Amino acid sequence: MRFPTILIATTAAFALAAPAAADTLQEALAKAYASNPTLTGARAQQRANDENVPIQRAAGLPSSEVTAGYSENYLAPANSFTFPARSIDATIGLTVPIYQGGAVKNAVRAADRRVAAGVESLRGTESSIFSQVVAAYNDVIRDSAIVELNRANVHQLEVNLQATSDRFEVGDLTRTDVAQSEARLSLAQGDLRTAESNYIASRERYIALVGDTPDNLQPPPPLPNLPATPEAAITVALHENPDLAAAERNREAAKYDVRVAEAGVRPKLSAFTRGQYSNYLGTLGSGVEGVPIAQKTSQAVAGVQATIPLFQGGRPAAQTRQAQARESQSLEQVIAAERSVIQQVRAAFAAWKSSQEVIRSAEAAVSANTLSLEGVRAENSVGNRTIIEVLNAEQELLNAQVQLVSARRNAYVAAFTLLAAMGQAEARDLDLEGVTLYDPTANYRRVRHKIWDWSSDPDPKTIATRTVDTPSQRPETIAGPK
Repeated sequence: MRFPTILIATTAAFALAAPAAADTLQEALAKAYASNPTLTGARAQQRANDENVPIQRAAGLPSSEVTAGYSENYLAPANSFTFPARSIDATIGLTVPIYQGGAVKNAVRAADRRVAAGVESLRGTESSIFSQVVAAYNDVIRDSAIVELNRANVHQLEVNLQATSDRFEVGDLTRTDVAQSEARLSLAQGDLRTAESNYIASRERYIALVGDTPDNLQPPPPLPNLPATPEAAITVALHENPDLAAAERNREAAKYDVRVAEAGVRPKLSAFTRGQYSNYLGTLGSGVEGVPIAQKTSQAVAGVQATIPLFQGGRPAAQTRQAQARESQSLEQVIAAERSVIQQVRAAFAAWKSSQEVIRSAEAAVSANTLSLEGVRAENSVGNRTIIEVLNAEQELLNAQVQLVSARRNAYVAAFTLLAAMGQAEARDLDLEGVTLYDPTANYRRVRHKIWDWSSDPDPKTIATRTVDTPSQRPETIAGPK
């Protein structure tokens, strides 16, 4: 799935018709992709996961060490005439693993598979963040519209109350009509405060995800490549969903873990060489007067060492059974992931379709309630309708309008959630303008064959942006003139 032409063209069309400071969904997704801390943290976690490969490879590579020491001997044995008073010793050794029973090879393979699983999990995190951004973006648009609808309703009820009070003064209406208008206005004012609170919460969620305040958000562009049936969506999801792919890679890794455990009972072979140097600093005596003795010694040895396990108290067998049980668990986790994907796809598809039906019903209701309100007001002006009937008609129109904007939000979010479950709602699919795609395999290729012990990366620095400096969202700053 690709957004390319549709997303860019639609966004450009909105930009031409809107103020220059307007934000688009594509811009919001781009900001989140670059600086959302959950996503940047997941990338760091994946880089840490990459290092498991060279860590496992190190067990099959040569290792060398030097040991040095200085000692002072304060008490010599009574029958020793050659015991030195002090000495310096140094030993250097090199060990080269030749055969480790397949443990190293399979441990590296398992690490490779877990890196691949991490890449898929990173895709899932990216898709999840994007789904949250899309929901937050549409929540802001929806709640902004609801605030405006409730504000307009309050204004209309204030006009109604004034008109009702004027007609009461001239004896055209009763005190009951005035009370009904006052009660409905009070309820509407409370609804407006609630709507403003919900709007503030939506804006704060947007800020937390995107890292910036929403500014005149434009309608989101149509989503392309939506499936015609849930079966078609499931077919794509079973091949593309990142959570299912991650479960498959972890299953493969668990299979190699069993082989690593089985290597515990196999022979191991390694080559070694060691060199040793000692200097007694002129304190080693010969035991014979006037006979000198060498104060420095050195030696070197090389060979091959084989280790054949005979009995280890059942530890290797227990480790093998444990690895097999974990492989069994990974098999079940694949099925669990598959079930979850199918459930997500079917639920999102149903929610998308039902929201479309709700949109059509709400549009019809808005149209009908608009005509009904006009008729009730006209009939009220000639005395054929009561004030409460006008108030009810206004409330019914407001309810239909709120249902319509909510349904539009729900339909878009459900559609994007469906694409996410299908594995087609990531940065690579959206062609985010001005964004360089993060390649999680670049670091893996960089570190996989590193063997230098003194190699490290620069000190970590924060990538995600802070939101402490963004202004607090308050009714007087976001709701506009009343």
